Amino acid sequence: MKISWIFWWIVSGIEVLSFLGFALLLWFRTVDATGVIQTTEIKWINIAVLGFAYLFPFLVQIIWLVINLIYSKKQQTTI
Repeated sequence: MKISWIFWWIVSGIEVLSFLGFALLLWFRTVDATGVIQTTEIKWINIAVLGFAYLFPFLVQIIWLVINLIYSKKQQTTI
């Protein structure tokens, strides 16, 4: 069970760091690929769209966390 927790932390860290990296990339660019100047409102919209893209992996992580917690409780009660 311990290896499942280790993988959970690694995957969670990768998700958080990649989200922060992409969000910073979107925030600090001045012009997007089509040549449109990025205003503050457009930057917030882009980050919101990125957040929606990361919503599914976040939900998978939450389900994985619940499963880890349940199995950890079962192992503690049997020992």
